[in-house]
Amino acid sequence: MPIDLNEHLKRKNQTPPDRKDAPNNDRDNRNNRGDGPNNAPRRNSDSQKNPFNANLNIPPNMINGKLVTIAAIVVILALLFVMARPFVVINSGEVGIKVHLGAYQKQPLEAGLHFFIPGIEHVIIVDTRVKTLHFTSNEDMERKNNQSIAQKVPIQVRDKLGLDVAIELTLKYQLDRAKVSDTIREYTTLWDEVIIVPGILEVVGSVIGNYHAEELPSKRDEIANLIATNFQNKINAIRDKPVRLDSVELRKIILPPEVKNKIEQVQVAKQEAEKAKEEARALRERSQGKADAAIIEAKGQARANQLVSESLSQRLLELRQIEMQGKFNDALRENKDAQIFLTPGGAVPNIWVDSKNPRLNSSISGK
Repeated sequence: MPIDLNEHLKRKNQTPPDRKDAPNNDRDNRNNRGDGPNNAPRRNSDSQKNPFNANLNIPPNMINGKLVTIAAIVVILALLFVMARPFVVINSGEVGIKVHLGAYQKQPLEAGLHFFIPGIEHVIIVDTRVKTLHFTSNEDMERKNNQSIAQKVPIQVRDKLGLDVAIELTLKYQLDRAKVSDTIREYTTLWDEVIIVPGILEVVGSVIGNYHAEELPSKRDEIANLIATNFQNKINAIRDKPVRLDSVELRKIILPPEVKNKIEQVQVAKQEAEKAKEEARALRERSQGKADAAIIEAKGQARANQLVSESLSQRLLELRQIEMQGKFNDALRENKDAQIFLTPGGAVPNIWVDSKNPRLNSSISGK
């Protein structure tokens, strides 16, 4: 029976999609199952290239998840390492003491980077530079930026009569680097509060207690030497001598107000007495000067008289008499009525008087 062409095309177009793809799907299924003559060689080749894919089929998202986990673990470990800080940096002028389960290692750690086991070990950093301790009431601005400088209030002690006296001084000292471990183990990190502070308080109290308050200013140098010597002896008496004392400087002695006022009054009285003494000395020097001048003048006059007396020889006197006689003769020629007077102790007239005319009275000196 002849088939209408249009009817055939119409039926063909009405075929379900599943049926259209059926041959292809069957072919793909056969390929996946390994059916067919061409599948076996290809499957063996893939197995040789990646043997794990032969038995395991790992999804890509699982591989990415493992990488993320590993990265997270690494980050956490790095954070724990930083937080635990199993290392320490020791600066110049410092040493480190490693403590292992409570035991102090003998050899100190020098400047640099050092590692330790957290929880089992730790490192104590100790400053071995020269330390300065001020006992003063003045604020030291340099101390704020320097850990090697400390400050305390003035030392309060009593004098021989029990009066309160405050002493300001400065200490400079340094730890022995080779004995740091033993020193810290025995005295802890507050070693200066155990060794230095109590020692200087005891020494200052014992020295000031032997003096009266009013004599402390005048004996300042003596007191400073006693404090330095006694404190040095006390430091040297410590076992193993862990500390080296550089200097002890006495800065100020603060006296009670009543003692200070008394000293000031005594000083004023001394100044006034010294002033009066100076004035008396000046007056005495002026009087002595006048007396010396009078003596010198008298001696000079006596010497002059001696020279004059020595110069009046017999011949000189005779010459003077001849000269005077000549002058007298000249006078008599002019005034024959002249009256003649002789000088006492001499024979040469040196005075004549004209009795006729008083206006012509004259005197002739022998000089």
